[in-house]
Amino acid sequence: MNIKRFEDLEVFQRAYKVSLALHKVTLKMPQIEQYGLADQIRRASKSVCANLAEGFGKQSQSKAEFKRYLLMAMGSADEMRVWLRYCLDLGYIESEQWTIWRSEYEQIAKMLQGLQKALNPRSGEGVDP
Repeated sequence: MNIKRFEDLEVFQRAYKVSLALHKVTLKMPQIEQYGLADQIRRASKSVCANLAEGFGKQSQSKAEFKRYLLMAMGSADEMRVWLRYCLDLGYIESEQWTIWRSEYEQIAKMLQGLQKALNPRSGEGVDP
């Protein structure tokens, strides 16, 4: 499979889709949360996508740099699980929605991990720019 653009990556598509949904939900949170929890959620969810895009763009110069950005994206995906737990415990989302989004970010993190492993120099594999 020849991936030409970061938008072609399934992990980007999934992360982008959930980020859009979360953005819409956070806009409905109470005003007191708009510069705290809601802002953190918007930033962390978008960070997964942005780090994927930036790292993908740099991979032609350095696979190590791409791996570094994948690590940052993984960190943001894990961070999202914390913010989602706050949303659940504060009553901003229902447990069913929390379960769906938590599982989605777990899957995104696994996909990022798999992508990082594919960039292992010993394997000779990678994502073709």
